[in-house]
Amino acid sequence: MILKLSFFKANQSEADQIATLVNAAYRGEFSRKGWTTEADLLDGLRTDTQQILSLLEERNVMFMLCKADSELQGSVYLHNTDAGVHIGMLAVNPLLQNRGIGKALLQSAEFAAQHTWSANHFIMSVISCRHELIAFYERCGYRRTGVSKAFPINPSLWTPKVADLRLELLEKIL
Repeated sequence: MILKLSFFKANQSEADQIATLVNAAYRGEFSRKGWTTEADLLDGLRTDTQQILSLLEERNVMFMLCKADSELQGSVYLHNTDAGVHIGMLAVNPLLQNRGIGKALLQSAEFAAQHTWSANHFIMSVISCRHELIAFYERCGYRRTGVSKAFPINPSLWTPKVADLRLELLEKIL
């Protein structure tokens, strides 16, 4: 099945849909239908509607969305900082993963950041034991920096299932 995809910037009225999609892609049993699941690593939620609303209110932040047949199928968070544009929460409906939507959404987000902020430096943090995810980002032009940090603690949303989780910093310079 070929999907006609459309990409656009999110607004606050879409915060609940974004939170639902991000959680479905990363956590819980439904996330296991795709390959981006963190269900074996973390319990709980990845985000909630209030966090998405708070992020959307921040200066130099945007979420890019991907819809197919007017249904939200993907989203990605961008935050323009002095260090570069931080990319996070790249999420695709688990039932549609491995069809190029994530790659197309990432390219759309990079283009939007270039157009909006004249950005040419992109950074992201990926759980270091997610080798297949890091490999995906490397195929998209990101490189490992050798920098890592401890995974953040946020017991109001999630709890780790494994000890010593770390985030590895990846970057892409255009």
